[in-house]
Amino acid sequence: MAQTERMATATWQGDLLGGAGSVRPGSSAFGELPVNWQVRTEGSEQVTSPEELIAAAHASCYAMAFSHTLAQAGNAPDSVEVTATVGFGPNPNGQGFRVESSALTVTGRVPGISQEQFAELAVEGEKGCPVSNALRGNVDITVDATLER
Repeated sequence: MAQTERMATATWQGDLLGGAGSVRPGSSAFGELPVNWQVRTEGSEQVTSPEELIAAAHASCYAMAFSHTLAQAGNAPDSVEVTATVGFGPNPNGQGFRVESSALTVTGRVPGISQEQFAELAVEGEKGCPVSNALRGNVDITVDATLER
């Protein structure tokens, strides 16, 4: 498979604290999204943040990677649902801020598998996730897996 590339473009007006901007994907998958510092540090339901976009990328990537891991082990899932919660806070060295963590919470319906096997394969699947591999070493990644019955 050939290497693929994806892109997004961000614009910003003003300084960090009072300014605002937006990000838009290179595809037509979704429209332009507003971003600003206040929302990034305090949260909002109307405006996104780079961390929310990282969470979306991590959740979707891991869902694909974990589904593949399950299928390779002989237990293709009926479904998996993944939530990635990305933590953002002050850098411990005192210089700026950093993405600190990404906690993956996965539930799934997988016939013929135990909770223990599901949890083991969930950890294994994380190793095959390209977004995890990009974050690993810089961000604390955890996996919490629950098999639905």
